[in-house]
Amino acid sequence: MGKIIESTYVTLDGVQDEPQQWSFDYFDDKAGAFALERLLGAEALLMGRRTYDGFAEAWTQRSGDEFSDKFNSMKKYVASSTLIDPTWNNTTVLGADVAGEVAKLKTELDGDILMYGHGPVARLLLEHNLLDELHLWIHPLFWGKGAPADLLFQPAAETRLALSGTTVLDSGVVILSYVPA
Repeated sequence: MGKIIESTYVTLDGVQDEPQQWSFDYFDDKAGAFALERLLGAEALLMGRRTYDGFAEAWTQRSGDEFSDKFNSMKKYVASSTLIDPTWNNTTVLGADVAGEVAKLKTELDGDILMYGHGPVARLLLEHNLLDELHLWIHPLFWGKGAPADLLFQPAAETRLALSGTTVLDSGVVILSYVPA
């Protein structure tokens, strides 16, 4: 049975949008090892439409390294009511019952299902008790440019979590790992 693991970059002021604009200065060897370990342990990616669009554009342009080769070859599931013909290989668009289809995926897949970012899909998974792990990468930065929709702090179902680990990177990033309480 697969686990759903969310990995989200966030600034101290709650911005999670456009991490490629602010996170690279904090990505060191230890961050790379942590991220690669989770990626290699995953069988599939789960994402919303915005993440799909950004990832498909970025990752299909890369190859020849462990990250991009894994991203491009693995199964991908997208929650979207507007994406009809995905161009990124091994991509399946989920139907209207996203929570039901994700619950089914968890039983069908043996490996982990990895998510990046915390948007509507992640909030839906929390609401339906489908998220198994959450890794918040807290970056020591006030970005100051996030619109309300770009912030981690959004209305969501009450969900209690238990801290399962912390990883402190030399860059000052702290990765807080949580599981449902």
